[in-house]
Amino acid sequence: MVESGLLKHDRSRTLLGLTEAEAVARLQVEGFNELPSTKPRNFLMLVWDVLREPMILLLVGAGTIYLFLGELRDSTVLLASIFVVVGIEFYQQSKTEHALEALRDLSSPRAMVVRGGQHKRIAGREVVRGDIVIVSEGDRVPADGVLLTAVNLSIDESLLTGESVPVRKSSSEHIDEIGRPGGDDLPFVFSGTLVVQGQGFAEIRSVGARTELGKIGKALRAIEPEATKLQAEVNHLARILATLGLSLCGVVAIAYGLTRGSWVNGLLAGITTAMSLLPEEFPVVLTVFLALGAWRISQKQVLTRRGNAIEALGSATVLCVDKTGTLTQNRMVVQKLFVSGRSLSVNPQTDALPEEFHELLEYSNS
Repeated sequence: MVESGLLKHDRSRTLLGLTEAEAVARLQVEGFNELPSTKPRNFLMLVWDVLREPMILLLVGAGTIYLFLGELRDSTVLLASIFVVVGIEFYQQSKTEHALEALRDLSSPRAMVVRGGQHKRIAGREVVRGDIVIVSEGDRVPADGVLLTAVNLSIDESLLTGESVPVRKSSSEHIDEIGRPGGDDLPFVFSGTLVVQGQGFAEIRSVGARTELGKIGKALRAIEPEATKLQAEVNHLARILATLGLSLCGVVAIAYGLTRGSWVNGLLAGITTAMSLLPEEFPVVLTVFLALGAWRISQKQVLTRRGNAIEALGSATVLCVDKTGTLTQNRMVVQKLFVSGRSLSVNPQTDALPEEFHELLEYSNS
């Protein structure tokens, strides 16, 4: 580890850092340095979410009525279809959650800290407020802090600001509050940002949900998911079928009772007629097709946490990102060029321009 240029300003403070006992005590009080995340839905929550769908409620009602009428076979088929829907949803969610958990473990940054005067590499989630962290080229900053020493330090803060150009950093020892991301020659470092040049020592001031990245995570958790267009249409169809079925049931029951004098048989005839209107296979078919869509895009290394996202993605016609492309991999690659009315493809593996491009460029310049 390079010390000569970094430790001259305050060697004792930088070398000592926190003791292990102090770090453990703060970890117990303030918690791990982790971003807030929603708890995965358990099986009962998933069943409740599925049963709240109007179309599923119709199936449950129809299956229950068939059961009371003694139609055991029809009732079994309807209720079994509900278990199929729940099973597919649970399998899809479990598979995605396991994959996401594995990705979190792999992507969790490790940090070089000074504990009791010793340089020690620990998991980023174990960094606590007051730790002295050593940041070097290629490292992810584990938490928000203030630079005590910086040597030719530049950090890519596009994760927070959207600006693709790295910003220069300078050191400062007398900072009470951490400022906002962005801007050159500031002494602040932020969780999740990437060190692209130089190295430095930073004192951690905020961890976990109190970092700038954690505040974004908290804001995202407050967003309530809206029903997709397909869900709205299915719910609308379920309401129409329910209204039509109840109306027809009433009409048939009244007509049967008035003409034949048997109101009980009339009610049974009305219920049977109403049941014939329900598309029992529709929820199962819809769930199966969404699951197939999730499987197909998983072949392209894309994970789907909820099946409804497949329908939302399928209805998208235009995807807009800014110049940094932070929505994807935080980088952009030229795929096609448009010159003199012609479109030319670029090989993203070699970044080589097609020969036709140079010819068209010379022609357009002439």
